[in-house]
Amino acid sequence: MSWGPFSLEGKRAVVTGGAQGIGFGIVTRFVEAGAKVLIADLDGGLAEKKAASLTGPGAAAGMAADVTDVGAGDAMLARAAEVFGPVDILVNNAGIYPQVPMLDMTADLWDRVQNINLRGLAFVSKAFAAAMVEHGGGKIVNIASIDGLHPSMVGLAAYDASKGGVVMFTKNLALELAPHHINVNAIAPGGIATEGTAAPLEGSGMSEAEMEAMIQQFIANKIPMGRMGEPDDIAKAAVFLASSASDYMTGETVVVDGGTLLT
Repeated sequence: MSWGPFSLEGKRAVVTGGAQGIGFGIVTRFVEAGAKVLIADLDGGLAEKKAASLTGPGAAAGMAADVTDVGAGDAMLARAAEVFGPVDILVNNAGIYPQVPMLDMTADLWDRVQNINLRGLAFVSKAFAAAMVEHGGGKIVNIASIDGLHPSMVGLAAYDASKGGVVMFTKNLALELAPHHINVNAIAPGGIATEGTAAPLEGSGMSEAEMEAMIQQFIANKIPMGRMGEPDDIAKAAVFLASSASDYMTGETVVVDGGTLLT
């Protein structure tokens, strides 16, 4: 199978939060497109297990990484260099989305959301950008959210603030790194069915049936294409932004939401 301009053959990538959900969907497509991918995840054991499960033109390895650690980017770069070589592609996917109304928000939870979703992304990007400057270029893909563009529901003020920050950070970093042949773009997913889809509703007191009914109502009312997205919907957009197909794009946020923002 020829991937043409979408090929990642010979490329080396790191995907944070890559052991499940959107992250693992991206890893799977990257390996299929020929990339060697390091899965960096808080659950290092799961990252290694998922890496071992993949076959294809590319390859995968796993490691434990906490993006809130200011040295995490350097640790990922060192591990990637050890197993694959210098990194060409970074996907900042790690993130959390607790649903807590602002009137019930604690400073600790607010800080945790910002530290993972925005601060961690920023300083991992800093480490990788420095390495990419040294090696002559690269691609950085940030996973934002449609909530960074328009709020979807009450209780996501901290999450929305962090993802709005990701959108603007992407634009400014793109300006800074363009002279170094580094493209920086983002993907804004809509509702994606993953292992953590119902996580924001946990502790709400709703039964599984009630949560499913709420999700189905959201789909009917808010998604013109009539279904939740799947990790692979985001993964295919990530392949585009990581490949030569997007060489003349930087600072952009690609919305992949089944038409949600049209409603």
